[in-house]
Amino acid sequence: MAAPPTAKISNVAQAFPTLTPAQMARVAARGRVRAVERGQILYDQGDQTHAVFVVKTGALEGSWVSGSVETHIATIQPGQFTGEANIISGRPVVARMRVQESGEVIELDRESVLALIQSDAELSEIFMLAYLRRRVDLIAQGFGDVIVVGSVHSAGTLRIREFLTRNGHPHSYLDVERDPSVQDLLDHFHVTAADVPVVICRGNAALRNPTNRQVADCLGFNAGIDETHLRDLIVIGAGPAGLAAAVYGASEGLDVLVLEAISPGGQAGSSSRIENYLGFPLGISGQDLAGRAYSQAQKFGAQVLIARGAQRLSCQRRPYAIDAEDGASVPARAVVIATGAEYRKLPLENLARFEGTGIYYAATQVEGQLCGGEDVIVVGGGNSAGQAAVFLAQKGSRVNILVRGAGLAATMSRYLIRRIEETPNIELHSRTEIVGLDGGEHLERVRWRNNQTGAVEERNIRHVFLMMGAIPNTGWLNGCVTLDAKGFIKTGPDLSPEELVAAQWPLARRPYMLETSLPGIFAVGDVRGGSVKRVASAVGEGSVAISFVHSFLNE
Repeated sequence: MAAPPTAKISNVAQAFPTLTPAQMARVAARGRVRAVERGQILYDQGDQTHAVFVVKTGALEGSWVSGSVETHIATIQPGQFTGEANIISGRPVVARMRVQESGEVIELDRESVLALIQSDAELSEIFMLAYLRRRVDLIAQGFGDVIVVGSVHSAGTLRIREFLTRNGHPHSYLDVERDPSVQDLLDHFHVTAADVPVVICRGNAALRNPTNRQVADCLGFNAGIDETHLRDLIVIGAGPAGLAAAVYGASEGLDVLVLEAISPGGQAGSSSRIENYLGFPLGISGQDLAGRAYSQAQKFGAQVLIARGAQRLSCQRRPYAIDAEDGASVPARAVVIATGAEYRKLPLENLARFEGTGIYYAATQVEGQLCGGEDVIVVGGGNSAGQAAVFLAQKGSRVNILVRGAGLAATMSRYLIRRIEETPNIELHSRTEIVGLDGGEHLERVRWRNNQTGAVEERNIRHVFLMMGAIPNTGWLNGCVTLDAKGFIKTGPDLSPEELVAAQWPLARRPYMLETSLPGIFAVGDVRGGSVKRVASAVGEGSVAISFVHSFLNE
């Protein structure tokens, strides 16, 4: 009889460390000891409520179940512990935990685990590193409670895969044009190829072209979060600035809730590699940086609502209230706005037709796989465009960078310019812009014009990455705070006396440095007028804002 399949663990020592007797004693002080019997299932895939088990004697077995196939992930030996990143976030578990050998375990509920990692620095490092390592391995091997059935010709497929990937949720992907096993799966759930993208959620629900919110609900991303509870602070947007505010606010004792319309990371989360961020000499992807910050915020007790963006700010009442996308009105004593900005779109009539099927606004592994070494275009002269060009070139693509200006020196970091100059499969086209798109189900051809010579050229290129300019996400503010001429939020010293009078500023003091024209409402990161559009600057503003939040709450 063949042995069951076994997962590959990339770093066993980090993923499954063994606690010392002294560490075990500190864990036991927060949990309870219980006996377990061989064959007993301690928790199963999809369980919302689960605990962490530290093995004293005996052994446990973690496995991933798909239909009738059960894949062995790991054996938990004495001194080792169960769980992965979902215990921090409070989401349903993605693996089964069974008793392999009878013995005794220390059981800790989620609240006890959070208390432990918040108060014990040594154990915090051990548990957090293990949980992050395990999540990385699950993602790398496609173990999870989600199967996405889609097509490269479906914009919805790219949207859902990006949503799951940027939320760090393991999933498998099957392409209707390439995978012969797809039809059996579709028949089992009574769906057809015309329904793609289809999301098979937890093995028992088939969602036809679902919204991000429907996927989040099915996977329990927001389960257990009370949206009606009055918070000390609501952070709107989980980009670098918002996550920094959540980390510092929660770590300093504030009751913090984050509203995020799509996925943690913001624009930075779509960066393939950030090489000039302090403390990461080898660089770090925007997704990895956002994932670590997301876990860090939850470690300190901040809660995050995913696929629940802000629709409206109710500013005529105290406490303030934010109307979320699900219809809930979320109250808060103070608010940090960190909704960032979006890339500008090309003024082409058929642009929307190809968005997600040839037109992209991010360059991550998901988009890199779609290109498959084909020729691509990157439009933009900032650091995000440069990072995308280098990343795609490393994937084997021939990259054409299009900029309307004379070059890159005025808008891009020197280290990226050098990297581009030294990469033979990247070509810079200055004073050039796209003037036409054409294709069927997918983008097939692009026309660009050299604005200096007037020459128009057509290329058979199927992939275009747009990373140019920035439009602030402030349309939902409903006139509550003062904006500048470009729609960015004005704060602190940038607010004139006349603007404060017009806004009916009620206090004797002027607004704090990051405070808007409404007391207790702060703006940080790219959405703020005059901000430096850098990840490090956004993180700094998010952390600094918390000191002003404390001052406001103490008034």
